[in-house]
Amino acid sequence: MSIRRTTKAARGAVAMASAVGLALVVAGCGGDGGAKGTDGDKPPARSTAPKDSGPGSPAADSDKVIGEMKGPDGVVVTLHSVVRDSGGFVTVNGTVANHGDRAFNAIDWRSNETELRSRSSISGATLVDKAGKKRYLVLRDTNGECLCTTGLSGLMPGASRPIFAQFPAPPAKVTQVDFQLPTMPPASVQITD
Repeated sequence: MSIRRTTKAARGAVAMASAVGLALVVAGCGGDGGAKGTDGDKPPARSTAPKDSGPGSPAADSDKVIGEMKGPDGVVVTLHSVVRDSGGFVTVNGTVANHGDRAFNAIDWRSNETELRSRSSISGATLVDKAGKKRYLVLRDTNGECLCTTGLSGLMPGASRPIFAQFPAPPAKVTQVDFQLPTMPPASVQITD
């Protein structure tokens, strides 16, 4: 075997060992502290949000009704709570029910932002402080996902699903706001602490 061939083979072996070692180091040092989702591609979009337990499950404290919005095609949004958190945000919890005769998709309820990743969501929801003349938009995480219910599509007739959205908190003196969703009339609600 010539020196040239031996050198070439040695370089190939070193490159292969380096690539395998680098792959092992990268795989072992994700550095995200286990925050990966089940698919391993991205962190969970709603780390601070209430978890949905599936289609048809009730929202938190669903017996309490503080507001209701009736929209086209038999879609009804019932609001159960609007709670101010010490962390500086307000969480709206409710239930969307389809009383119509065809499947409902929340595509019209999303915001118009081009950077937004959530498609079928309530990312277009707003809180309006009429007295202070301010509108509060749904919060986003660092991946562009709204801190709100996502994947809200294919809600069949007769079905319901819990929804939520988190907003920046208005000043502490503000206790009355309007909750708005595109295509729906606003609902005046009281913020509780």
